[in-house]
Amino acid sequence: MLGKFQFCPLFFLIFYDVSGGPFGIERTVQAAGPLLALIGFLVFPFIWSVPEALITAEMGTMFPEDGGYVVWVSSALGDYWGFLLGWMKWLSGWCVPRVGAMLGLIAVLTYLNFRGLTIVGWVAVLLGTLSLLPVVVMGLIAIPKLRPSRWLVVDLQCMKWNLYLNTLFWNLNYWDSISTVVGEVNKPKKTLPKALLYALILVVCGYFFPLLIMIGTEEKPLDRNSWKEGYFSDIAKMVGGVWLRFCIQGAAALSTMGMFVAEMSSDSFQLLGMAERGMLPEFFAKRSRYGTPPVGILFSASGVILLSSLSFQEIVASENFLYCFGMILEFIAFVRLRMKYPAASRPYKIPVGTVGSVLLCIPPTILICIVLALSSLKVMVVSLVGVVIGLVMRPCLKHVEKKKWLKFSESPDLPNLHGAAHKNIETLLD
Repeated sequence: MLGKFQFCPLFFLIFYDVSGGPFGIERTVQAAGPLLALIGFLVFPFIWSVPEALITAEMGTMFPEDGGYVVWVSSALGDYWGFLLGWMKWLSGWCVPRVGAMLGLIAVLTYLNFRGLTIVGWVAVLLGTLSLLPVVVMGLIAIPKLRPSRWLVVDLQCMKWNLYLNTLFWNLNYWDSISTVVGEVNKPKKTLPKALLYALILVVCGYFFPLLIMIGTEEKPLDRNSWKEGYFSDIAKMVGGVWLRFCIQGAAALSTMGMFVAEMSSDSFQLLGMAERGMLPEFFAKRSRYGTPPVGILFSASGVILLSSLSFQEIVASENFLYCFGMILEFIAFVRLRMKYPAASRPYKIPVGTVGSVLLCIPPTILICIVLALSSLKVMVVSLVGVVIGLVMRPCLKHVEKKKWLKFSESPDLPNLHGAAHKNIETLLD
């Protein structure tokens, strides 16, 4: 039987679900220049990350079980919308831990997920420590070389809003991913909000201060076209030499591994939670002797491999598009549960009333509309095809269940979410 997550592994899993470190933030400078890139990583968290983390803390402690956001939306809007959310989030989850064609590494990391969340959690702690250490060392070495005037450079004539917003959004979302494994967390009502808070601080600092270092220590005149993935390691060479560049490249590789194991855990336990609710065939709910869902792990690994042929920017844009649709459903579910069951047990409750809960969702919803509006036609078409597949998949699976071609069942240990009666929801939320 698998052990329960403690605070430290949970903290690092959230860190890797969302961030993984300052690797991949270079394109904000390419898109908007130094000053607006820095402002973006200070302002954007208040528009998006803080509301999403707060909602995750409240809803995750309200429903402390595997499945996370799927359970939230199912209880508020019904199983059809819960299934659609799960489908879109699972598709967008493929985009996060892209490891390319390194099949051997994928196999090793997949096996770690199979062996249990306790191992995954402490692997995340180790990878997080090792990947952030070179960044700290680089920051200390760079202090005498900083030129603060470079932080204030503004160039609005070449502003690339689509790239700017997509890069910020991609680097600061996915706070809700940890909700799918809340059922495996020790004392989630206390541990989850605390871990989200400290992870939020680490993520914001882990972007902003390294970006200050990169911009302030670049030796050559600013060339925004140079600011692409991997440019961080080039600046490391300017700061400390080849050895530091090697360390930063190694840290980036470790960060990718951490994102892979964290996202695979979230995705596979999401599928397990959906199967326990009867939304997916029963074999998705089967656990190994380590307590992990092997079928969900294999499905999630296959998705990463299929994406290896797409460009990084296409993956980011597609992930953001699908993720936006899913978050709209989560915001609606959050507000609806606040309005319909205001007295329900909420171990952690955002200190705002019903009106405040609506206002909390308005800024990120506006941001979602902007991100969707700026999407390219190719990304929009590909993503909408994925949404349409999800819309028809639920009725198809119900037909399969009716014909008894595959076995579906609900876990007897879980509350009933299908009825709309107040007493059923109250039983779940107490």
